[in-house]
Amino acid sequence: MNPRGNAHTLVQARRRDSLDKRQRALTALTTLEQQGKKITHTAVARTAGVSTWLTYTEGIREHIEAAQRRQQQSVPRPVPARNPGATLRTELELARQEIRALREERDQMRQALQHQLGQQLDDLSATALSGRVDELRCHNQRLADQLRQTTDENTVLKARVVSLDQDLAAARTSLRRMIRSENTAH
Repeated sequence: MNPRGNAHTLVQARRRDSLDKRQRALTALTTLEQQGKKITHTAVARTAGVSTWLTYTEGIREHIEAAQRRQQQSVPRPVPARNPGATLRTELELARQEIRALREERDQMRQALQHQLGQQLDDLSATALSGRVDELRCHNQRLADQLRQTTDENTVLKARVVSLDQDLAAARTSLRRMIRSENTAH
């Protein structure tokens, strides 16, 4: 056995293993960045299945730091509200504009509906309207005839009531005379 051959083979194996781990770390870094996950040395080490120590070594650390800077630049920072009153005034003005727009839309819809109803009335044919007018005239004539007949019957009945009242009054008078004459005779 050649001791030098075994050492050389071990060095080569370690070098291949180190290159493989570095490549896995860089691949993990790319994957995390594409997924939009937070990039940290620990996250890269876990994803790649390597030690955290490796992520701090030269050649890996620079790539992680660059990815962190890119991530910080791409994350939009919330803009602090400088003047809450100004925001409320802006929202109020937007609400007022929306109300004006809604009122205008309502008025336009109302006007369109009026035009549509007018058009429907205009579309009714003259014959349909004439037919309806004739129908109403006939109905009115029937009602007038019924009224005349009922008035005539009422007049006849009133005359009969007057006649019966007179007959009743005459019968009472005659009955009184009879009762008096009977009473005086006895």
